[in-house]
Amino acid sequence: MTPAAYATDPARSRGRQYPQPDSSVRDPFQRDRDRIIHATAFRRLKHKTQVFVSPDGDHFRTRLTHSLEVAQIGRVIARALGLHEDLTEALCLGHDLGHPPFGHVGEDVLTEAMAPYGGFDHNANTLRIVTKFEQRYADFDGLNLTWETLEGLAKHNGPIYEPTWALAEIDAAYSLDLGSYSSLEAQVAALADDIAYDNHDLDDGLRAGLFTIEDAKVVPFIAESWAMVTERFPNAASDRLPAELVRHQIGRMVADVLAETRRRIAEVNPQSVEDVRAAGRTLVGFSSAMAKCERDMKLFLRERMYFHPYNLGIRKPAREIVAALFERFHSDPDAMPDGWGASTPADEPARARHVADFIAGMTDRYAIRTYRRLIGDIEFPGDGFI
Repeated sequence: MTPAAYATDPARSRGRQYPQPDSSVRDPFQRDRDRIIHATAFRRLKHKTQVFVSPDGDHFRTRLTHSLEVAQIGRVIARALGLHEDLTEALCLGHDLGHPPFGHVGEDVLTEAMAPYGGFDHNANTLRIVTKFEQRYADFDGLNLTWETLEGLAKHNGPIYEPTWALAEIDAAYSLDLGSYSSLEAQVAALADDIAYDNHDLDDGLRAGLFTIEDAKVVPFIAESWAMVTERFPNAASDRLPAELVRHQIGRMVADVLAETRRRIAEVNPQSVEDVRAAGRTLVGFSSAMAKCERDMKLFLRERMYFHPYNLGIRKPAREIVAALFERFHSDPDAMPDGWGASTPADEPARARHVADFIAGMTDRYAIRTYRRLIGDIEFPGDGFI
């Protein structure tokens, strides 16, 4: 398929912070995708919480499986719009690298602990990982991704006018034009993320028994989709219909994104990726009707899944683990392994940020094991899997 005029062109990439010879078999964005897949931080996503703490069961999503599902949806949309699929995939696969253990609970605790030191933000931490903490090359720190990939990871959710200390630090070293809009590939990655976690969290919630289809049908979009699925498959086994529901809803949402995005592109008529960045608004998005459906789904999942008593029960020990580890490492850096303690800065805020960097890289189960080794036993749901 011939790339659209507004697609990001690898031949016109702004390059890498540290120049490297071109590959004879892969374009720059393919190399970025491959570097993310081979990163240590990417492998750690296997044991990081999406909604359920990763030891809870083999069939629930983790950050890793979520990222793979986002990439699948992102590639479909990118191909249909004539965008660069490998850049889109790289952004989808890398968008959650910076999440700490225990998902949003872990992030909340680190944000509170880091409040006197500039705060914590998982998106900025993703950039720190790919520009600093991944050390797989002899000549430089980080993965040395292209400017376009770094830009997309930084601002796939839109321009950043007041960057956190972490993003400001990265931008000062290698400017990412944080105040402009991102490429369409990055905008697709953001929408693919929404589509994936809305529907797959619904799937996981049903599988876990946190709510039923009848409960979920309070959302008109789900009720309508369920009616369509049951009408199409009147004789199907009941345990197969939830998967059909999720598949159907993803299809509807992707079709809506394509139609709405094409409408917006026609209005702006961008002839280059620079026209996209200068458009002054996001061009990839849901129609107003689908945006309401998506908000309704999020509200239902928030009330019936994310704040379900089971998940609330996990929040307490998760908070305790992250908070206690931060306090311990901050007061006793030598308790951190693998040279982290020896390299701890003496002054603030660098000292606290160093500790937060270490904790943010932990998987759920490593954090639990470390807590038990350094602080004491703790009761945790799904303990038998750890």
